[in-house]
Amino acid sequence: MRTSQQTPLVTEPDRTSQHTPLTTEQTVDTFTRFFRDRGHDLITGSTLLPPPGDPVLFTTSGMHPLTPYLEGRPHPLGRRLVNVQRCLRTTDLDEVGDSTHLTVFEMLGSWSLGDYGGPQSLRWGYELLHEGFGIPRDRLHVTVFGGDEQVGVDEESLDTWRGTGLPVELTGGDENWWSNGPTGPCGPDSELFVWTGGDGTEPQGTPTTDPRWVEVWNHVMMRYRRHEDGSLTPLRQQNVDTGMGLERLVTVLQGKDSVYGTDLFEPWMRLVPGLWDIEELSDLRLVVDHLRSLTVIHGDGVHPSNTGRGYVPRRLIRRTLTTLWREDPDRTLGDLPRELVSHTQSHFGLRDDPDSVLTVLHEEESRFRRLLTRGHKILSRPEYRNRPLTEDDYRYLHDTHGLPRELVAFSPAGV
Repeated sequence: MRTSQQTPLVTEPDRTSQHTPLTTEQTVDTFTRFFRDRGHDLITGSTLLPPPGDPVLFTTSGMHPLTPYLEGRPHPLGRRLVNVQRCLRTTDLDEVGDSTHLTVFEMLGSWSLGDYGGPQSLRWGYELLHEGFGIPRDRLHVTVFGGDEQVGVDEESLDTWRGTGLPVELTGGDENWWSNGPTGPCGPDSELFVWTGGDGTEPQGTPTTDPRWVEVWNHVMMRYRRHEDGSLTPLRQQNVDTGMGLERLVTVLQGKDSVYGTDLFEPWMRLVPGLWDIEELSDLRLVVDHLRSLTVIHGDGVHPSNTGRGYVPRRLIRRTLTTLWREDPDRTLGDLPRELVSHTQSHFGLRDDPDSVLTVLHEEESRFRRLLTRGHKILSRPEYRNRPLTEDDYRYLHDTHGLPRELVAFSPAGV
């Protein structure tokens, strides 16, 4: 194992008091430079598509592409790695529109593949948040696995945090225990939280008792393998896997109450309201998220279709149109400025022509309008007249004709 003595990160003096928050680009650079200065090799995370042979449609977490190496396969770049991984999740689509959930997002990650242990990772985590990003000590809190019937308290992490002087909360049950399924690698994790109660509010409570403590970074100590009978055995190669959501971190560093208030979304939130007067903030956020996500998906070479990966961009576009047409069926994605597509492409390093994205949006909108016209003709049949639609009706209209429930309910006359 390599020694842990490293040169401290050089930071601007008293950044917090100067009220000059880091941009997203500066945040990424600070994170990757910190770990590269400590012997980590930067690996690419520049695609949503998983490695060849992986059965999932899209990469859903920072550690996903590294699974074989966490299982013991030697990584060609070594045992200390850092990356920024773009990810996509559809499991939380119904939550998109609140202040935190996104369809496409990025994870900052660092890994020790059988190299240094959890204590070193936690000490670096504290150093980066406090000295690198300028978060005051009194705005930090951590949680540690408090033990269960199989594994005791994570004393190693507890002792490490006590050495820093940060407040620690011990949790029980499934809290602060990471697993990738019912069997396989698992172990305790330790989470770092930042107080978001505002400048005039003193930190209070703990992460489990006050929601103003927001988790920003999770450090997983992969020490065990769980077998089918539920038993645990120590892993031959014990790893450390850390993950920190970029958008959430930037939200905290820039002092915003929503990811949509950060520089990542500034042009979208400035221009989209002028295009379409969307009444509900949650609807505006959904439209912005889905169109931005579609831009990234398209840049990774995935095009709309009815099956497989292609169904995801088609679903996002139709959810966007459904939201827009609830208030005004004359709205069109043809109004979307090229500037917004270019902004997102620039951030993600995408090289495709912005006009190609706009062309896909136009084609999918036309296809969806034709589908709705055909589908709504069914509603004029005698069996659907003068009665409320049932769940079976909604299911049939959606599964057979592609009619979203929201549009059927809000505009039975069609769009």
